[in-house]
Amino acid sequence: MENKGQHPAFLAWPDRAKFQRVLPKNKFYQYGKVTAKVREVFVRQIEQITLQYAVAPATINLAPRTAVPEIHLLRIELKTPELDFAALRCIDAVWQFPTLFELTFQGRTRVAAAYKRPASGDNDGNKNSNATKWICSNHYATEWFPSDTPRTALPLALDLAGLYQQLLHRLIPLPARPGETLAELVDRTEQAAAKRRELEKATARLNKEPQFNRKVEMNGVVRRLVLELKRMEE
Repeated sequence: MENKGQHPAFLAWPDRAKFQRVLPKNKFYQYGKVTAKVREVFVRQIEQITLQYAVAPATINLAPRTAVPEIHLLRIELKTPELDFAALRCIDAVWQFPTLFELTFQGRTRVAAAYKRPASGDNDGNKNSNATKWICSNHYATEWFPSDTPRTALPLALDLAGLYQQLLHRLIPLPARPGETLAELVDRTEQAAAKRRELEKATARLNKEPQFNRKVEMNGVVRRLVLELKRMEE
């Protein structure tokens, strides 16, 4: 479904950061242990991958951090209306920079990203690390919007790590609690998603249960899960 409104994750990236270099798709799945199924996603669902913007100290007046030396925007033109996010996980595993994605298909665009950090160093990029392996959260994404959706300027930040965190906050579905770090917010968001799946399964079992006594017992489980999910999302 296409959204006709506006979303803060749609950004007006600075012209001086424009890169526009087409990247060979096979480079992303040549490295590491990639299944035949993931290779098939690249072949059947992705038309082209372009490094559209590279936000770096040379292109924007912000200092780098060890875990966030640059922020890249990869534009992925699709052959199909949807993309299996296994492809994004594959790209993030080998692309050596914090990355946002713009997926495009027939005049529509959606923005996606995972919280990506080096395998060593602290979660907010404050410690030195020469890690080449990356830890990634689940990918968060907007709905589909018209590709000409109005865009907002990059938010103000003290450095590239601060900018990266602000961009991710625009995609993560839960608001941050006072004093909550980005890593803590991501962890809570993923716990809430797991709890939501548990609730959906319990609700489905309840709806199928024919015995009244079992329904009463299962209804108590559903009510408990609803309260636990509400606490996580507050």
